[in-house]
Amino acid sequence: MADSGRPEPLPLVVVPGMLCDADLWSEVVFPEGHPVHHVELRGPDIGVMAGDLLSAVSGPFVAVGLSLGAVVAFEALRTAPERFRGLCVMSTNAGAPRPAQHAAWRAWDELIADGRFTDVVEQTLPGMFPAPCPPGEPAERYRRMAYAVGPEAARAQLAAQATRRDATGALGAARCPTVVLAGAQDALCPPDFHRTIARAVPGAVLREVAGAGHLLPWQCPSAVSTALRDLLARVAAPVTSAHTAPAG
Repeated sequence: MADSGRPEPLPLVVVPGMLCDADLWSEVVFPEGHPVHHVELRGPDIGVMAGDLLSAVSGPFVAVGLSLGAVVAFEALRTAPERFRGLCVMSTNAGAPRPAQHAAWRAWDELIADGRFTDVVEQTLPGMFPAPCPPGEPAERYRRMAYAVGPEAARAQLAAQATRRDATGALGAARCPTVVLAGAQDALCPPDFHRTIARAVPGAVLREVAGAGHLLPWQCPSAVSTALRDLLARVAAPVTSAHTAPAG
């Protein structure tokens, strides 16, 4: 319990990407003293998922999201910007889905409906890592996590992906310290996507992580841990200048 007269530590509401669960964050050292609440992505659209994020805690919070989880955070920010005290997003895109993405999501949904969830996991696997996709344990770890999420949740996530909309304009409503993390070798969400996000959020800090791909919390947990520690320090003493800093 916090000392009398001092505010309670802000909770962290943590949202993974598609086919990911709380294991994604298992190597991240979250700032000490701050409760961590993991949100599962099981709603049928982005609005429902954003509602799940906002209902994870009462009152203000710091949101942390990767990929689809960050998209959900963008939608929650659109809905309730006054509740955000900090924001950390990574491996993501604030833009509207492209036609090729819609086509891929429909194809994956059809495969799952046909009982071929394993094929979907294998097709998504290469994009999770810097090329070439590593054999052995990194790939097996991703498979285990995706299978733990399961086909039912995967279909809900695919349906939600199709309801995404351009969030760039909504990011201007952010009035909280924000850090944007980009894997320098992320083929799914390259650094340019993150530069756009950082430009849209007042005072955002952009960090590019050398050698990392899409699954930043696994591939460089120290960079994520440091970013969160720095973000919470900024929440306590916010600054307004934006800059790009190296990481990793």
